[in-house]
Amino acid sequence: MVSTAPNVVLILVDDLGWTDLTCYDSRFYETPNIDALAETGVRFTNAYAASPVCSPSRASLMTGKYPARVGITDWIGGQGVGQLSDVPYFHGLPENEYSLARAFGDGGYRTWHVGKWHLGEGSSSPEAHGFDVNIGGCDIGSPSSYFSPYAIPTLPDGPQGEYLTTRLTDEAVELINNHDQSRPFFLNLWHYTVHMPAQAPEGLVQKYRNKAERLGLPIDAIEPGEDMTAWHLAGRRVMRRTLQSDPTYAAMVETLDDSVGAVVEALRDTGQLENTVIVLTSDNGGLSTAEGSPTCNAPLSEGKGWMVDGGVRVPLIVSYPGVAIPSATGALTTTPDLYPTLLGLAKIEPLANQASDGVDLIDVLGGGDFERGPIFWHYPHYSNQGGTPGAGVREGDWKLIRFFEDGKESLFNLADDPAEHHDQRAHHPEIAQRLSTLLDDWSADVAALVPRRNSAGPRPWPQRRAD
Repeated sequence: MVSTAPNVVLILVDDLGWTDLTCYDSRFYETPNIDALAETGVRFTNAYAASPVCSPSRASLMTGKYPARVGITDWIGGQGVGQLSDVPYFHGLPENEYSLARAFGDGGYRTWHVGKWHLGEGSSSPEAHGFDVNIGGCDIGSPSSYFSPYAIPTLPDGPQGEYLTTRLTDEAVELINNHDQSRPFFLNLWHYTVHMPAQAPEGLVQKYRNKAERLGLPIDAIEPGEDMTAWHLAGRRVMRRTLQSDPTYAAMVETLDDSVGAVVEALRDTGQLENTVIVLTSDNGGLSTAEGSPTCNAPLSEGKGWMVDGGVRVPLIVSYPGVAIPSATGALTTTPDLYPTLLGLAKIEPLANQASDGVDLIDVLGGGDFERGPIFWHYPHYSNQGGTPGAGVREGDWKLIRFFEDGKESLFNLADDPAEHHDQRAHHPEIAQRLSTLLDDWSADVAALVPRRNSAGPRPWPQRRAD
């Protein structure tokens, strides 16, 4: 007997920027398979990650809650001080969270995790949170190499030189091909790509070197900026990429696109495509100001690790034949919304009395009216990319950012100023005050921790692996 409940494939890309896909106006990267997926579903232009760094957004995706409510507000393993001290956070997804995988499992689904996890190990591992299968998910945030050996404890190394994105794709395709279809499946395909280290098959890298030369694009289009303020980054400067031209990063994006194409083909070949929800999104904005600065998020400012839109606005594509009407929408949405949306599409009821910050997107998927209300961020940490502790709220076209170092707030109209260059607080004090009050009330509701002034002076900081 074949199940009639939809399968769910959730593809989470690590560090994929808002304009890193051709269907989101990239003119350098090539993503025909993802573009084709977007043509079959809904492409969101105002979708946001719940955090400018990875682990908090991943926790939010698994729980349907804002990161501050879960208690994971920085990438797990991250720490940093500057003018402000750091604040504590959980270094693993708490056992008591009713994860998306647990909900799908209780709803009769087979549950598979393939790829990056970075939400802890042991009682915080994928298996502990409801996944029947875990291939490659552990506590680390990036591989030591994209070519085998990978040094990923939950993924046996392949042949020398095997490419990680291809390997994870093959694992996912094998699960799809061997599925007996008596029960639906939830496939959590969380790629390590396009996270650093920047590595890709040489043939693809050369393809994009040639393309950059043909288009007259400088490969090293990076401008030095201001000094980093976190103590562990003393002596380093913000390094902003001004356009998309990095050949290795472009090649990594193409391997991602190949992966999406292979998954869609497997679903089609096994007769399951028409009954499968496919979601593709990112955990934060593209890396554009540090660690090689491989991409550019223009017209948005900055990138991963920053509170401005380059750090938090992300691609979001939802395809579900017969339900998601092909379209592009400016509807406002954020990471926690995927939890109730996916469970709703699967006709699975969430736990009674479960705290939830997400809003079901079914109306917008069907082409109806949708009013999300305000969305929020709380990132009380120094990032490795130059961002400083802060919080923010967006409602409609207006976005307010509160910077914790000096307590100042800035107001932007994103419809007129997507780069957030022109502070409108002095011109619209009533809007600024209303959004500031919304942010205060929300911060109290989620028990958000605010960093305190640091009274000590800078100290030497040991080198550590970046998220």
